[in-house]
Amino acid sequence: MRDRASGFTLIELMITLAVIAILAVIALPSFFSESRKTKAFSEVQPMFNDLRIRLEQYLQENGRYPATIGEDTLYPAAPSTTRQPLNPLPPAWQAIKVRISGNDSVYCGYTWATGLANDGANIGLQASVFGFGTPSPPSTDWYYLLAKCDMDGDGATFSWYFASSTNPTILKLNEGK
Repeated sequence: MRDRASGFTLIELMITLAVIAILAVIALPSFFSESRKTKAFSEVQPMFNDLRIRLEQYLQENGRYPATIGEDTLYPAAPSTTRQPLNPLPPAWQAIKVRISGNDSVYCGYTWATGLANDGANIGLQASVFGFGTPSPPSTDWYYLLAKCDMDGDGATFSWYFASSTNPTILKLNEGK
């Protein structure tokens, strides 16, 4: 009998590569999904914080929240997988003295809706999806913030982020999409 030379056979190498390829096919989409979620949330959180502060300041200075923009008017208008510049800010944003801190470009589109106590007329479809209704007690003026993102670039399913004057926790729908 002869001694075999040590090492791997071609079959063993092919099986190893096949196992690695299968693991990569399983793991990479999950990795990219988590990356998109993190990228979107790390943008939405400071934007919502700034908008929340500006809306509350406006209320203190004027005795009411600013006029509603509504869900149909996002800024920037269309979410994108590439950053879009925020400047120049639209007049409604200038009216509440939004100050862009950090990066002056974003992936997501943002808006807000406001309403008087007992008035649910400005509550849009997306807010309803998040379970938002006329706040209780009914004598309270309200607002909500909404962000729409297209982090996967498919243009079909969007990520939505929501926070309101009654619940500052950022709620998420289809995160990472």
